[in-house]
Amino acid sequence: MAADAGVLVNRRARLALAAAALAAMAVSGCAGQPPADGGGGGADVPVSAAEPAPLGVTTVPAEPPEPPTQAAACDPTASLRPTGPLPPSGQMPPGSTMERILQRGRLIVGVDQSSYLFGFRDPFTGAIQGFDIDVIRQVAQAIFGDPNRVQYVVVSSADRVPVLQRGDVDLVASTLTITCDRARAVDFSTVYYDAGQRILVRRDSGFRGLDDLHGRPVCAAKGSTSIHHVAQAASHPVVVGVDDWGDCLVMLQQGQVDAISTDDAVLAGMVAQDPYTVVVGPRFTDEPYGVGVPKGAEDMVRFVNAVLDRMRADGGWQASYQHWLGAALGPAQPPPARYRD
Repeated sequence: MAADAGVLVNRRARLALAAAALAAMAVSGCAGQPPADGGGGGADVPVSAAEPAPLGVTTVPAEPPEPPTQAAACDPTASLRPTGPLPPSGQMPPGSTMERILQRGRLIVGVDQSSYLFGFRDPFTGAIQGFDIDVIRQVAQAIFGDPNRVQYVVVSSADRVPVLQRGDVDLVASTLTITCDRARAVDFSTVYYDAGQRILVRRDSGFRGLDDLHGRPVCAAKGSTSIHHVAQAASHPVVVGVDDWGDCLVMLQQGQVDAISTDDAVLAGMVAQDPYTVVVGPRFTDEPYGVGVPKGAEDMVRFVNAVLDRMRADGGWQASYQHWLGAALGPAQPPPARYRD
């Protein structure tokens, strides 16, 4: 029993140190990170709702939802079916997107470094890791036979789609919700994780959900679906937009906002970092995550879907989920693949 207690204390201490380091990185902009990661883009200075917002922190007006006719005609979670079994690693089809990546020698992927459990920089090792990263490592394994042949480019929530449109990266794996609007700009894999939006508050706040936050400052990342869902809420909170989710946690800890709203899976990572916070209220959206692919790279979409199919079948998805998310979110099964062809 004493040994178990020691392990628990050590784990809590490690989480506390990790939370402190991640918060420090959010404020400092992660100075000194390796150049290959592309840079995090600096963090915002927390401010109260009554103060003028500094550069990078914005209040976000409500935007009208997508026209019902477009939404009804679109099913963005149905992706392209794999053409067959995965080819042997190191032997990609001639002329394919995967062969070009193989010849380059590395897979270039846009990721987050501040979504604890999904995509975050370990403050002890400096490595980027998490559930999203495990998915990407399996893609690299399928192409090269080596899961480490990945160049990670750290991108903000707002830049996830633009980096694909510009061709800066081969893929994006960054808790990226598949939507009809985004599917007109980039392509997506099948759904590899189902999340839903909720609210994170301080344990002693008294807030029980989004309806309690009328006129109160609520933090969300710019460019995310979360920020616009909150902006459209009937309770009319004051939405504070920042570049990274780590910035939101720092602002909540410093009392500059009353709540954070995003997918419950991301919020679970924040609770793991700060036990004085709690997730409240029911889900009020569905957030299916997909791997983003540049528009028109259909062979890459089918290849990534074959990798995801293999992860569902061989237990790879379940093993990664249990390692990163099982303790925080409980048992889960991989979302079934849906195809449109």
